[in-house]
Amino acid sequence: MQMMTRDGLLEMELEEDDDDDGDIGGVPASKRPLMAPATLPSGLVLENLEQTIVSGFGSLESQQDFRTPEFEEFNGKLDSLFFNDGQRRIDFVLVYEDESRKETNKKGSNEKQRRKRRAYESNLICDGLQLEATRSLLDDKLVFVKVHAPWEVLCTYAEIMHIKLPLKPNDLKTRSSAFDNFNWFTKVLQVDESIIKPEQEFFTAPFEKNRMNDFYIQDRDTFFNPATRSRIVHFILSRIKYQVRDNVKKFGINKLVSSGIYKAAFPLHDCNFSSPSEDLSCPNERYLLYREWAHPRSMYKKQPLDLIRKYYGEKIGIYFAWLGYYTQMLLLAAVVGVACFLYGYFNQNNCTWSKEVCDPDIGGKIIMCPQCDKLCPFWKLNVTCESSKKLCLFDSFGTLVFAVFMGVWVTLFLEFWKRRQAELEYEWDTVELQQEEQARPEYEARCTHVVINEITQEEERIPFTTWGKCIRITLCASAVFFWILLIIASVIGIIVYRLSVFIVFSAKLPKNLNGTDPIQKYLTPQMATSITASLISFIIIMILNIIYEKVAIMITNFELPRTQTDYENSLTMKMFLFQFVNYYSSCFYIAFFKGKFVGYPGDPVYWLGKYRNEECDPGGCLLELTTQLIIIMGGKAIWNNIQEVLLPWVMNLIGRCRTVSGAEKKAPRWEQDYHLQPMGKLGLFYEYLEMIIQFGFVTLFVASFPLAPLLALVNNILEIRVDAWKLTTQYRRMVPEKAQDIGAWQPIMQGIAILAVVTNAMIIAFTSDMIPRLVYYWSFSVPPYGDHPHYTMQGYINNTLSYFNVADFKSKSKENPYTELGDYTTCRYRDFRYPPGHPQEYKHNIYYWHVIAAKLAFIIVMEHIIYSVKFFISYAIPDVSKSTKSKIRREKYLTQKLLHENHLKDMTKNMGVIAERMIAVVDNNIRPKSD
Repeated sequence: MQMMTRDGLLEMELEEDDDDDGDIGGVPASKRPLMAPATLPSGLVLENLEQTIVSGFGSLESQQDFRTPEFEEFNGKLDSLFFNDGQRRIDFVLVYEDESRKETNKKGSNEKQRRKRRAYESNLICDGLQLEATRSLLDDKLVFVKVHAPWEVLCTYAEIMHIKLPLKPNDLKTRSSAFDNFNWFTKVLQVDESIIKPEQEFFTAPFEKNRMNDFYIQDRDTFFNPATRSRIVHFILSRIKYQVRDNVKKFGINKLVSSGIYKAAFPLHDCNFSSPSEDLSCPNERYLLYREWAHPRSMYKKQPLDLIRKYYGEKIGIYFAWLGYYTQMLLLAAVVGVACFLYGYFNQNNCTWSKEVCDPDIGGKIIMCPQCDKLCPFWKLNVTCESSKKLCLFDSFGTLVFAVFMGVWVTLFLEFWKRRQAELEYEWDTVELQQEEQARPEYEARCTHVVINEITQEEERIPFTTWGKCIRITLCASAVFFWILLIIASVIGIIVYRLSVFIVFSAKLPKNLNGTDPIQKYLTPQMATSITASLISFIIIMILNIIYEKVAIMITNFELPRTQTDYENSLTMKMFLFQFVNYYSSCFYIAFFKGKFVGYPGDPVYWLGKYRNEECDPGGCLLELTTQLIIIMGGKAIWNNIQEVLLPWVMNLIGRCRTVSGAEKKAPRWEQDYHLQPMGKLGLFYEYLEMIIQFGFVTLFVASFPLAPLLALVNNILEIRVDAWKLTTQYRRMVPEKAQDIGAWQPIMQGIAILAVVTNAMIIAFTSDMIPRLVYYWSFSVPPYGDHPHYTMQGYINNTLSYFNVADFKSKSKENPYTELGDYTTCRYRDFRYPPGHPQEYKHNIYYWHVIAAKLAFIIVMEHIIYSVKFFISYAIPDVSKSTKSKIRREKYLTQKLLHENHLKDMTKNMGVIAERMIAVVDNNIRPKSD
């Protein structure tokens, strides 16, 4: 017994099954559709559901006698992108493993999977898609389901999705560059237009079937380009249901793939990346992208952004446009950073305070107090000679200039990127993209509550009530807060390690006070602690990243955002918040907390009541912060390249080794693509995250490491080509997606830019030794505080080290633990305090208060100057250039005029037809009377 349902599904009586797995295909369990009827263009209905349908319609599971064609008899070319008839284009490919050929005992589970797949494929056919099955040539267990969207389906969903399509050729868009006057210089950097031809520009408008004649349709086969066809088919695949259980619809290809019912779902690459297709009609865009974009020999060339956008979609195109623009701007920052570094290098010999540290008659005679209890010995200041020389490279006047420059640079980058982004919106026709946003299938599946829309006063479904939404937000916020606390706990663990291991290094490394031991010369306790702690911190960061990724996805899935943009923005904020604390917390600790609250030798400050707080070198903690940045930035770049290059290459190599030797080269296009790696659900999310974290290192702590932009520049030049190589050679083709901008990453970068001004000002003020040196030079080197007749830096080290009486050491055993370490009566420590015997001994002296006042004044002045310049630049540079605004308005006007004129022509034509008919009727009525 069979009957048609309201949804167009064919219900058939099935035998009772004790294993009830819900309503398959939207039909009760007792009446599940084995097959859906498919209406052919001629209007016929397929009735024999258990036969192999030659036309491509029908249940693929019903093809029990399907035979794999011999390779020599393969119907079509290996690089063919069409069905076996050579006419219908393959828009998508679904892959599953035939349960009947599996060696497994889970027959019940296999039967349920088969039923869900039957229902899903039946509903696809009911929705108008055409399917064709092909068994794998390499593994007869695999079945490839090729999906084709006919013209009517494409037109219907193009209107539903508000896809903009060509109206007529556009001769207004003239793309100009600021370097047009230097064509002789930039020509070598441009992509050869004879190889990658510029795309023809069109006036566009959202597609409407009832106004089809207004659109520029010269060929139905090419009107929808492959990227648009794949996007439409994926839209359909994501919304077709396959089961209804407990009044909850289950649908979408993503769930079917994640549950193992299908092994993969992807659009096809158009050809092999290493050679063009044998099909003369194939555009060979993948081959061109590899040759002119991903190949190492094209590293110096500009990116073919229009072809990237055409092949992969606007979302990937905008990422590479942003990354390329960011890299170009880094070139300027790198040049200035190198200049500042060279300034410190060539002025190294003029670094008076470093000379005093290394001088045997000054630094060699200064005995420093132990930096930990009991185990740490006295030590001479010249032990830190090498570190003081390195510090001169970074702690110089050039660093101050560079910090101010970077505060302005980041504003220029963000403002000019907004303008470039607006140009891309116009050129790529995404100006009014917000109208195209659709709800996510996962969101629609949970819409079970019916409410009245306040605007339309009509019923609509939502996933949860207002109270339920508040509960979800509270739970998500609590989860995020908990995991941030966990990150902070890991940072505290690193601090405990630093405090503990410093005691060991202090007891083991400096065995003498002569400073002649090579190990002691280069590997001080501070340096050894810093390097090992940075390496351990980097390892913990990498491990926690893996955990936080899964946690952030789980929290965002539970939050259930409505659209894909909302989903990605929510996940972006969570992941960046996690990564911000994870990557930057150790740098913030070294820059703003280490060595700031240590007390003095007679009364040290203990952390957790047990560990004595760390102290900085006599020159400050800037060098340690630089070391931390180098290790994290360098280690992160190496680790990411291993993940992005080596991992997919090895996975694909293993996959090829599993196949028949040499057979993969003879496999059809869909089978070759199946053996590539999937891009993942989040696509370029991790690429953005990687670059934004790098952007934070380049801007937030650049005052401690002027070479950071240079490292980022080199990394990004390689990153662009590595990502290009990865997309074109190692990964399946992604579903093309629209994107208007870079999303939530833009406000994140703006927040980082604002915070960077504060962090760099505080690094210069509190982490470096620049302000104390300036205070000494202008105030304490000359009378009344100094003894020198003119301004000088001589005597600075002696002035910044306070005296301490060894007899005043305190110990829990009430005995002096340092009496056995040497016959010393006094030692020195880094602080500005009165000496022993002074009426205010061990209290902060006047120098300290001058330095504090100067530091606060410097921060206020520097912040106000840079913020004023930033706001002026933001005001002076509009987000959209005047020419782009004019082009957008002009095109919108001409598009409306064109549609209006076409509408008037249709009305005039219709009126003419009506008038002719009326005249004919009048003539027919008049003639009989005349007779």
